[in-house]
Amino acid sequence: MYKINLSNFEGPLDLLLFFIRRDELDIYDIPISDITSEFMEYLALMERLDLEIAGDFILMASTLMQIKAKMLLPKEKDEKGEEIDPRMDLVNALLEYKRYKEMSEELSIQESQERRIKYRGNFVGDEKRDPDELDALLKNITIFDLIKAFKLAMEVKPEEHVHQVERFNVTIEEQMSEVLNKTDFGKELSFVELIKGMVEKLKIVVTFIALLELIKMGKIGLKESTELNNFIIYGTQNG
Repeated sequence: MYKINLSNFEGPLDLLLFFIRRDELDIYDIPISDITSEFMEYLALMERLDLEIAGDFILMASTLMQIKAKMLLPKEKDEKGEEIDPRMDLVNALLEYKRYKEMSEELSIQESQERRIKYRGNFVGDEKRDPDELDALLKNITIFDLIKAFKLAMEVKPEEHVHQVERFNVTIEEQMSEVLNKTDFGKELSFVELIKGMVEKLKIVVTFIALLELIKMGKIGLKESTELNNFIIYGTQNG
């Protein structure tokens, strides 16, 4: 069983904001039925990849289901006789988190800029680095973008005609080595190109996990692609 811990990646509120930004939804009028269905679909994909899912994702899934159920019932009214929107607690949580996230990103940018021009003296760990190296390897890419690309890969993979049952052996280490070979000396390729021709679901899954491991190790980076549901993989080490 292949398992990887993504505790440092985004939480459930990030996933909901991802849906809202992608589909240009009104945060005050969230289509709860649609967003619940897609949240559950992404949760299933995470489980399929055997990612270690934090309990807050499960809690958010149950919260969305509860809100969805309340939306089907006659709306309750407050003391003033106005209808109570069961989505408001979630909306307020999203707005507060969105403000916190934007402020955090702004501080991160300021820190990155300061690091490029100021260095502490007499400290070995503060050596000057190429400014490009200070950019995040996952620039403009979130874990949910990766899962979306994985979902597409599983949907468009060539049809596999199985005539006999046989054991298919593939390891994360082998796929990590293959990715490094294809991105050696700064070479680039898209995720779709990488998994092209892979008909076995297991190999696609293991390759995807190998990418995540290489990102954590800092050996490859990702950047946006002009193609929908795709991204570019590039090597960060020469040779």
